[in-house]
Amino acid sequence: MSSFDAALDLLRRLDPTKVEKHLSQLIQLDPSLAEDLLSSVDTPLQVKKDPNAAQKEFLTCDYNRDIDSHRSPWSNQYVPPLSAADLEESPFPTAAVRRMEELANDSFDIYRELYYEGGVSSVYMWDLGDDVEDFAGVVLFKKSGQSKSSWDAIHVFEALQGEDSRQWEYRVTTTIILHLDSGREAQLSGNLTRQTQKTETKPVSVAQDTDAYKVWHISNLGSHIEAVESQMRTQLEVVYFDKTRDIYRELRDPSVATASDNRLAHEQVVKGLQGM
Repeated sequence: MSSFDAALDLLRRLDPTKVEKHLSQLIQLDPSLAEDLLSSVDTPLQVKKDPNAAQKEFLTCDYNRDIDSHRSPWSNQYVPPLSAADLEESPFPTAAVRRMEELANDSFDIYRELYYEGGVSSVYMWDLGDDVEDFAGVVLFKKSGQSKSSWDAIHVFEALQGEDSRQWEYRVTTTIILHLDSGREAQLSGNLTRQTQKTETKPVSVAQDTDAYKVWHISNLGSHIEAVESQMRTQLEVVYFDKTRDIYRELRDPSVATASDNRLAHEQVVKGLQGM
């Protein structure tokens, strides 16, 4: 087993609520693994404020990071600012992809408000080559309540043009990182990852390299992400809550806890998800 595989295996066995701490410690032990681990291990999203966009919040991840700074989707600038020398080497989207990124952030910000009733969203995009129309990106959502409970959704996607220039395939890898803290001793933490794809045909009426063309792509991604999130929420309810209920039933000790105590703890955890 390689060092990288061993590190991933170890992370899967450790406390998921401390994944960032464990990741940092593994990188300290073997700095050569840093790039591979940071790009492979999903960690809870962090929030920054953009001083160049009226302190508007945005989410940080490995896809918008350069050195110790993160590019804001609102101003397209790195926070904190990079030196002029570092900035010359920093990745930025092309003008066409940046325009699509702007439209996507506005659209998914509305989606976030409708479905999450709060929280923060960010979208980052990049092109996949100078001589192809293909592009990729990531759509991020974070919702956290007054407690320590949180829901992080990470949708990494590729949009690939088929042999027929009107055919487009969307490949999406979705990771949901969930942490529920009922305020008592009952806590649930973990993540779920799924890969999905779909194909769409561009209408003849939608002209290439127009805002309508970019909105068409964003609409396709939005409907796909909406369906995936709905499916994964249902899966999480089965994985977490049905299994938790079974465990409570199996481990219940009348000398330690009553049935009503277990039922109350279970109800509090369920309310935690409903409140996300």
